[in-house]
Amino acid sequence: MGEEPERLARLVEALDRVVLGRRRELEVVVAALAAGRDLVLEGPPGTGKSTLLRAYAELAGQGFVAVEGTAELTPARLLGHHDPSRVLDEGYTPATFLDGPLLQAMRAGALLYVEEVNRVPEETLNVLVGAMSARRVQVPRLGEVRAAPGFVLAAAMNPFDAVGTARISQAIADRTCRVAMGYQDEATELAVVRQALDQATGGRLEVPETWLTTVLTVVRATRVHPALRSGASVRGAIDLVLVADRLAGVRRRSLLDPEVGRDAALCALSGRVRVDDLGGQSADEIVAAIWDATWAARLADPEGDALAPEPQSAAGAAGPPVLEGAGKALAPGGRGEDPPTHPPGGPPRSRPAAQ
Repeated sequence: MGEEPERLARLVEALDRVVLGRRRELEVVVAALAAGRDLVLEGPPGTGKSTLLRAYAELAGQGFVAVEGTAELTPARLLGHHDPSRVLDEGYTPATFLDGPLLQAMRAGALLYVEEVNRVPEETLNVLVGAMSARRVQVPRLGEVRAAPGFVLAAAMNPFDAVGTARISQAIADRTCRVAMGYQDEATELAVVRQALDQATGGRLEVPETWLTTVLTVVRATRVHPALRSGASVRGAIDLVLVADRLAGVRRRSLLDPEVGRDAALCALSGRVRVDDLGGQSADEIVAAIWDATWAARLADPEGDALAPEPQSAAGAAGPPVLEGAGKALAPGGRGEDPPTHPPGGPPRSRPAAQ
């Protein structure tokens, strides 16, 4: 194996420690970018597209210029513009021109990352066609700008049928390689959540595995619910855990209190999901129903009794739900907590059952 293949193999190994469970995609992305090919990563939000490309640029030692793809991204914003105040004194000269992200990346031989490229207006995408085809663009009152060696475009896009998106033109599609990035399997997403929680809390938060699995089950259920057009990404699971941890402290309750978990789920997930207009249910109703059904299923699972309530004491009072290895998670901040005032399944509610 030569020097270049060895370098790329080491780069893949380093990326594999940053972006979990994506070995196949990492290998293809590294190969495509190393070959100087423009690239589109397609997949739903929260599947690691931005993380992968940023990590690639950092570990490969390549410049990185990011631009957010929106309906307001005009050709002028992408290319740049002349400074009006200087033009009055100096006229239209190269010195008065302020580079936009495309020219910044081209001059530096950097990776230009366009986020959500299928939200960008067609006239702006046409500017990218020239940059991809000939590695040069023509700028009014400035002239031709050629790309330095190393310049490459990498874009991310949501599935074309997501709200506010459109199919990218054939002109763009024909000039780019494509890598699909779907949701990872449950074990990988669990590892991603664990990694993110450690980074967010400095390893302070100890979350019982069974409860964390319940949270992830709820999040993954939103992606296949018939009344939802789209569900929550792994970011929803991370936020749910962090909110629940603080909410348990505010209420001086256990992290395992089902009411704490339900309210954290409503906070973290209801704004992320997209409801089918014909479903007749609100996002809050659907998320609450999924949480209640998942929690009830965990309690009823003969092999998942780690979520079951403790046996009643001699006085007949039931203790709060306990998870194996709960440790510090049962007592945020080390404070004592009051037991729940209702059974683990929560008080009776009239919400519809999960679909």
